[in-house]
Amino acid sequence: MRRRRWKHVLIGAFAGAAVLADAGAAAAQAAAATEQLAISTPPAGSAAWVEDHSYGHDLPDPATTAPAAAAEFFDRLSPAETDRLVAVYPLVVGNYDGAPLALRYRANRVALAAERDHARARAADPKLDQDQRALAVSRANDVQSLLATGRQILAFDPRGRGLLTEVWGDLGTADRIAVLVPGSDADLGHFDQAVEPLRSPAGMARALYEEEHRQAPGSRTAVVAWTGYVTPSGLGPDAVTSRLADVGAPRLRRLLAGLKETTRPQAPPALFCHSYGSVVCGTAAPDIPRAAASPTDTGGVTDMVVFGSPGMGVESRSELGGGVRVWATRNETDWIGNVPYLEVGGLGHGADPTSVDFGSERLSSAHSSGHNGYFATGTDSLYNFAAVALGRDQDVLRPAPEA
Repeated sequence: MRRRRWKHVLIGAFAGAAVLADAGAAAAQAAAATEQLAISTPPAGSAAWVEDHSYGHDLPDPATTAPAAAAEFFDRLSPAETDRLVAVYPLVVGNYDGAPLALRYRANRVALAAERDHARARAADPKLDQDQRALAVSRANDVQSLLATGRQILAFDPRGRGLLTEVWGDLGTADRIAVLVPGSDADLGHFDQAVEPLRSPAGMARALYEEEHRQAPGSRTAVVAWTGYVTPSGLGPDAVTSRLADVGAPRLRRLLAGLKETTRPQAPPALFCHSYGSVVCGTAAPDIPRAAASPTDTGGVTDMVVFGSPGMGVESRSELGGGVRVWATRNETDWIGNVPYLEVGGLGHGADPTSVDFGSERLSSAHSSGHNGYFATGTDSLYNFAAVALGRDQDVLRPAPEA
């Protein structure tokens, strides 16, 4: 009983600190937060895919096949076989790390159209109550926007709140790739917000891509907004444990391994990890070099930029291994700075990555404000993010010396 009471006290301390720092909307989020069901299994259709022997050979199991082997499999397919797989198993093909990029974009358009039609049918179903129909209308609208011409959806999974990954730029020819790993409340419904767009993964990714090309016109870059794991909802218990990050980290490593097979950048992708996303990045860090390094890589490290971070699950950068270089920043008005930087009994995420003792490279975030203001135009943080993504370390703006 004492242990349970102490756990509840810690949850209250972590969530309460954030709520006091960002009263109002955050308080409502905390009150409504519920424990999320993590998604670790392959997408719908995978079981039927494995049992399908009509091609004259086995189809590789999405649950166990490495992206390198997947790339070899898809490379051997005839155009007719590829067309059939996309038509019958769009969710499997669209989420298969290692499959050709253009094929995944195509398969996900098929999957998105099917999800839109399914949601529209539910919205018109008189057997459902008003709330269920309203949710279906919202889902249909969210999905329809992703079918707009020119959008490149690298992964889509309709389960739960919806998982989604989108690309800006030509991923196949990019010299530099950035991967955005978002934090709490990132899902299909909040992926691309028209109101306050910089609160959403798509808005952050667009801002980074545009800033890269402002700093380096004509550069060949790509930005990936990866909402490929179930994120915490609000500021409840999920936000102060590593449970969802523990499931998300292998999915992030698999994404990077898939990019290694289908892209040819000059350096491993740079990771930009916001809020709880930095917990995912910290959990994945020790295995990232093996996942991200290309056969022609000459020993370069993976840049990992954490901002608005509650911690990375460690006490110092050295615990993350030698294959990543951590950059960290937090602006003075970000409420996350009021959350206790510690880990007790599985609650909390360890030391502050922006502290001098942690050992990260510190970035200026001057002119940014709040927990979601790091990608705003004219901020040091956005300038620095693009400089790191472009490999221009010498241009990075450092924070002012502490008094």
